[in-house]
Amino acid sequence: MNKRDSLESKISKRIARKKLNVFLRDDFLDLGGYDQIGRVLKHLVTKGKLIRLGYGLYAKAKISALNGETVPTAPLSKLGKEALSRLNVQTTPTKAEIAYQEGRSTQVPTGRMIGVKGRVSRKIGYKGAYIAYERTT
Repeated sequence: MNKRDSLESKISKRIARKKLNVFLRDDFLDLGGYDQIGRVLKHLVTKGKLIRLGYGLYAKAKISALNGETVPTAPLSKLGKEALSRLNVQTTPTKAEIAYQEGRSTQVPTGRMIGVKGRVSRKIGYKGAYIAYERTT
């Protein structure tokens, strides 16, 4: 990277290089100050390069071929699990997923319910669709 590269271009290049779908604001703190990073991430959200999933959580985005809106590159259930693993929260299968896998139920789980060990008070989602948590042991 050149000295002349803007912070926005540095962050965009880092996002493009990574195979991850979910990014924390802390992933970019080595490039600039906390507020400066926040402004750049907000600008990338308005440009359609990222989607804001929650406080300090962002996901890679793409333009939908169906309606031209900005959508995440992965389903919400996958993004939720990846975000929780990035936040050091251990995830487990929910009761509904276990029942479906064992053949006790024919109802396919939607993936919007994620089993977690411990307490989670973070809202993860976008456009009114949010992940719910089920505490498991």
